Amino acid sequence: MSESVRLEDKVVIVTGAGGGLGRAHALLFAKHGARVLVNDLGGSAHGEGANASAADRVVAEIRAAGGHAVANHDSVTDGDKIVQSALDAFGRVDVVVNNAGILRDKTFAKMDDTDWDLVYRVHVEGAYKVTRAAWPHLREQNYGRVIFTASTSGIYGNFGQSNYAMAKLGLYGLTRTLALEGRKNNILVNAIAPTGGTRMTEGLLPANVFDLLKPELISPLVVYLGSEQCADSAGLYEVGGGWIGKVRWERSLGVGFDPRAGFGPGDVAAQWASIGDFEGAAHPQDNIDALKEMMANLHKYAD
Repeated sequence: MSESVRLEDKVVIVTGAGGGLGRAHALLFAKHGARVLVNDLGGSAHGEGANASAADRVVAEIRAAGGHAVANHDSVTDGDKIVQSALDAFGRVDVVVNNAGILRDKTFAKMDDTDWDLVYRVHVEGAYKVTRAAWPHLREQNYGRVIFTASTSGIYGNFGQSNYAMAKLGLYGLTRTLALEGRKNNILVNAIAPTGGTRMTEGLLPANVFDLLKPELISPLVVYLGSEQCADSAGLYEVGGGWIGKVRWERSLGVGFDPRAGFGPGDVAAQWASIGDFEGAAHPQDNIDALKEMMANLHKYAD
């Protein structure tokens, strides 16, 4: 990353920053001049236990390198406490990086309510609580950057991760809406779908590949998205191993039936190949854009 991306006087909250991706984000934000609130409950990758030392060690690393950071050990479900810690330490909040997460992988047939609820609470409710607590401050100062952590499991699905996939794609829905609501107050909101070699992915990949998926290779994108230089919002970026790509929705042009005459399942079956034909596909940017083909069909048959 170019050294021209600077964040002096910016205050950044990074959740789940005691290790892995969050630690890498916190260190790089601090290197680029930001003051960092390092949040980590210190629980396991499965959401069990707590240990304050994880966040404290990252703060010590940042300070040893000449940066500014404080630790916070609250759960992300207590987002107001996390934001208040940043305000108490630094007087403002400019960037929120929702990184905290856990895994409770099981097939849907074997999943119980605890597996579902814990993943939801940390990923979705936690990101909501932290962002909701910061939102009034971002609006008032007419500036903010929010980054949510989605996943390819949410975009494409992944065996044994129905709870995780649900949460991660849900966060992108939140990203899209907050991007619309925040734009008038210069609050830009984006999401990443990272692949990194962390305790949550260890054992899932060959060792030689795992070693190249350094968390540090995710953070340059996150720091850029958190900077004033970034002017984009509502984006979803896959990132990992030194590669970054932007994801967008694609939809076929579809088939229009006569809404007055009606149609049946047999008509759907007869047009099934055309319904799924992505030749000349559309790439809707918003709800209005998404209605274009449907509205064209309605106008075709309207009086």
